[in-house]
Amino acid sequence: MPPNHPNNNTEGAPSEPPEKKHLPAWLKVRGPGGAVFRRVQQRVAGERLVTVCEEAQCPNRGECWSHGSATFMLGGELCTRACGFCATRTAKPAPLDPGEPERVAAAVADMQLRHSVITMVTRDDLPDGAAAHVAATIRAVRRAAPSCIIEVLTSDFNGNAEALAAVMDARPHIFGHNLETVERLTPIVRFRARYRRSLDVLRRARELAPGLVVTKSGLMLGLGEQREELLRSMDDLLEQGVSILTLGQYLRPSPRHLPVIRYLRPAEFEELRGIALARGFAGVAAGPLIRSSHHDANFPPPPEILAAIERDVRARGEWPC
Repeated sequence: MPPNHPNNNTEGAPSEPPEKKHLPAWLKVRGPGGAVFRRVQQRVAGERLVTVCEEAQCPNRGECWSHGSATFMLGGELCTRACGFCATRTAKPAPLDPGEPERVAAAVADMQLRHSVITMVTRDDLPDGAAAHVAATIRAVRRAAPSCIIEVLTSDFNGNAEALAAVMDARPHIFGHNLETVERLTPIVRFRARYRRSLDVLRRARELAPGLVVTKSGLMLGLGEQREELLRSMDDLLEQGVSILTLGQYLRPSPRHLPVIRYLRPAEFEELRGIALARGFAGVAAGPLIRSSHHDANFPPPPEILAAIERDVRARGEWPC
């Protein structure tokens, strides 16, 4: 554990011991199974696809896959960053697979997804951070499934403005980039990331596609944040034009990762959801098991944005015939 990690400074209900061996009852989920789950599992394995469901040890994997939903992770299984919260392995990644965008698109079409979520490992080894690869996947999914809402969850691209512009030029319906935690804890929780840079990425994403995108961000709770810090982060996101917010419980992937400082109760998440909505977010998903890509956290863009994106893509000759 980093020497400057807080012991316990989250306000609210009584805290759980940092090294609690057994999760609270509200964090226990049923194991995955069922015919639909197995079909999705076989499709993912057969197409050599990587899902954040597996790589991030998401507690909702059984629920989402059983509903025929999955979040695809681009760029391989290895990440160039070593964030203190993340289960994805850190090592030098392999070169990008040029066939990956089409395989993801084929899976989205085969699964008949109405809302696809595409995320990525951070690829600091590449000049554009894999932005062109993400853009190619957005376009491939649109060709294969033109009625599907395309949501992306990207890295900060090390602040590379051209990389972000390349992604936005592909016209995702929803652009997501997670703040993950409050400003004070960012140096501890997010390796190489910067709180203000993440805010800047979210602001510039909207500026690059005015009226053509919804922006979204998420925070993990239970890492030692204080209530006032969390509210400040909400306001910071609103100032960048972010309209969708997710709030979930941080769960420690292994003893090598940051400890859980506190398990928030479901009622606390519901209270925070009300606060976030009152502050101005258009949509908020908050709960112990909520994750950025959890299907319960999906909020469709307003009809006017969907129509504007279709007009824009058609005008450029990129809409499927």
